[in-house]
Amino acid sequence: MGLIRTFAHGDWKTRLSYLVMGFGSMARGQWLRGLLFFVFQVVFIGYMWLFGLEYLRLLPILGRVETTRVNRLTVYGDNSFLILLYGVLTLFFIAAYIYTWYVNIRQNRISQEILASGGRLKTAREDVHSLLDEQFHKTLLTLPVAGVTLFTILPIIFMVLVAFTNYDHAHQPPGKLFTWVGGENFTALLAGKQQPVSFTITSHTEEITTLTITARNGDVLAVGTHDHAAAQAAADLTRGGEADFTLEEQADGWRVEVRSPQGQAGFAAVSLNTVHTPSYAATFRQVLAWTLIWAVFATFLNYFLGVLAAMLINRRGVRLKKLWRTLLVTTIAVPQFVSLLYVSKLFAADGLVNGLLMSWGWIDKPLPFWTDPTWARVMVILINVWVGVPYVMLIATGILMNIPADLYEAARIDGANAFQTYTRITMPYMLFITGPYLLTSFTGNINNFNVIFLLSQGRPLSLDMAGNAGSTDLLITWLYKMTVTDSNYKLAAVIGVAVFVVCALVNLAVYNLIPSVRREEEFQP
Repeated sequence: MGLIRTFAHGDWKTRLSYLVMGFGSMARGQWLRGLLFFVFQVVFIGYMWLFGLEYLRLLPILGRVETTRVNRLTVYGDNSFLILLYGVLTLFFIAAYIYTWYVNIRQNRISQEILASGGRLKTAREDVHSLLDEQFHKTLLTLPVAGVTLFTILPIIFMVLVAFTNYDHAHQPPGKLFTWVGGENFTALLAGKQQPVSFTITSHTEEITTLTITARNGDVLAVGTHDHAAAQAAADLTRGGEADFTLEEQADGWRVEVRSPQGQAGFAAVSLNTVHTPSYAATFRQVLAWTLIWAVFATFLNYFLGVLAAMLINRRGVRLKKLWRTLLVTTIAVPQFVSLLYVSKLFAADGLVNGLLMSWGWIDKPLPFWTDPTWARVMVILINVWVGVPYVMLIATGILMNIPADLYEAARIDGANAFQTYTRITMPYMLFITGPYLLTSFTGNINNFNVIFLLSQGRPLSLDMAGNAGSTDLLITWLYKMTVTDSNYKLAAVIGVAVFVVCALVNLAVYNLIPSVRREEEFQP
């Protein structure tokens, strides 16, 4: 309604600015503003005419022509990756143009009202001076906002869109096109992809016929039967994709029954073996559970041990305080790329620790530090304590030194013991100050790529997990393997979205519970 009212009550300069951005400003003597609006419009029209419209036209299908090879000549076709990327950029450009066009109309309305009231418009020199004085905050924020938009918001949107495509090793541009598949990837990763039941005859002899049965959840069964005709009939019924089957255990084996709209068939199975095929949905649940367990231990174990170390060093009577702090901080000074790789080698099967224990006769074979899932998970948690405690110790030292000594003195006079002093004075102050740190630390540990990848590379690998995932993989390291090793960008994008959702939900749920927010008034001076 505001735009319509402005057009209805505006003069000819304002109305013409609806078509030619900046015309009204230049006509009223504000040539710098008008020129900037006009140049932006020319650049937008040129971009849309030369590139933008074509990318928008191809965005719904992500390309028509694949790259082909004619004799020795490669004929390049459409590139789905570039179409998606520049299509998103074009949409951003259109949104920026609409906003700039609206600002142009608003500037014309304000200028017209100022002149109607007998006022004077700013000159170009005054506009520049304003940007360096009272509007300087806008000048400072221009570059950061542009950077956040291009390097944070745009990649996130691009990642989300990739999650709705079939972009993987079989659809790699520029050689192959990928296209939109809707929510199939989310279904496959989060709920388990349902697929048609299929019966495939893999071998046939006079005595036995062997079939491979694929269930809806992806499980594969190897079945043998003496009734070839019934097995063939069952295989024929499943070709339509609407069949289902049941297994019934009998005294002499199993009974397989197939039902479909075309009829039913059944046969007695003399052998039945399960061929395990791990699903991405089951793997995702395992990795997600371990990621949250890791984040809890890595955050709170480091926190409480770091606070304890700070309190012990700060106690009266403890000598060489600077030495103890220096020894702890040394782990921070050494780059993690060096220290974690070195520690990983120390605990390898042929590493120094196993070598010494075996040479001393304490063990007969190497301890499975990185080959047993439970051992590996405990190891990464304990080594992360060695890395993370010094950070918390430094933070806690500064906070402990700033707690008023009068509070401790009053507590002692009232007869409070050490535990009561800790729970009623020390920890409330610590949690109030470090509450936001705990929240950000938890989020950071969910995405703690360095510790996991440099120590264990996600090992040990498991046949029960899909996508090359290992028992110590976090969502972020599994995402890395998906992209770098498997080129499975579609599911990697879904994992990226899942990581974002998990972090957002945790932050939203916990933020209002931390003392810094919930009990802020109790700590006001």
